[in-house]
Amino acid sequence: MSVLPGFGSWINQNVEEPPEAESKSPKSEAVWAVDTKYYDLDEVRREGEIWRAAEEKHPWYDAPAKVKVTTKNGLCHMNIEFKLGLPPEGVYEMFTNPNNYPVFKKDKAGRQRLENKSRKVLKKNGPRQTTEMEKDLYWNFLFISRAIPIHLVIDENHKNLTAKYRTKNMMFLKVLEGSWKVVPDFVDQERLCKSRLPKSREEYKRCSGGQGKVGSKVTMEQIFKPSPLLNLPPVSWIIRGITIKTTKILLEDIRKAGTTLRTV
Repeated sequence: MSVLPGFGSWINQNVEEPPEAESKSPKSEAVWAVDTKYYDLDEVRREGEIWRAAEEKHPWYDAPAKVKVTTKNGLCHMNIEFKLGLPPEGVYEMFTNPNNYPVFKKDKAGRQRLENKSRKVLKKNGPRQTTEMEKDLYWNFLFISRAIPIHLVIDENHKNLTAKYRTKNMMFLKVLEGSWKVVPDFVDQERLCKSRLPKSREEYKRCSGGQGKVGSKVTMEQIFKPSPLLNLPPVSWIIRGITIKTTKILLEDIRKAGTTLRTV
């Protein structure tokens, strides 16, 4: 049996319970994450099946994320862009899913690199939702391996597939915040739609005869700053280097998980 379920069964698993459901344990099953009021679940399933069928004949390659890093006044900015061969709702679910879905690589002890420990919905207003989450980030440096607890507050918009996050508390860092946005990528538009490129998913479906693959474009921004006592060279260089490297490793885990979802 595959470690990851197929895309369709994965979506089904995560919408079985009502929106009020909350997760206090990473072992909880079928906890709602993305509000299905704001998208067509059957259409997302259909788009996922198109990807799976196409993967058998012409495997899709998800390129690694493009990461640009700048530092000013001790504050480090990471601008990130990448594409995935999955519908936008599926990609957004990978980012927000509270079920400890195995997106991130596991170590020998069976722990994911980034594990969800608890989740609580603080506020909900239409498509907007504020969620408090506790996670453990497992990392290795030289011969040291340990878990760093991360306490996040995430402002989600399930209609626009956007989110902003910030930490309430994190070891070594004074500041850690960021955002992400997922938009459709009409992969086959030039081949199937030819002269008139579509401006919406509905138009893309019509001009492609319902056979066009809908992928995702993801843009992210992450800002972080070491704690005051650690924000001096060479310690600040080490912390920045570890944070940037760890972020890139997590992005690579997401890329590989997307590939697996298309093929199982």
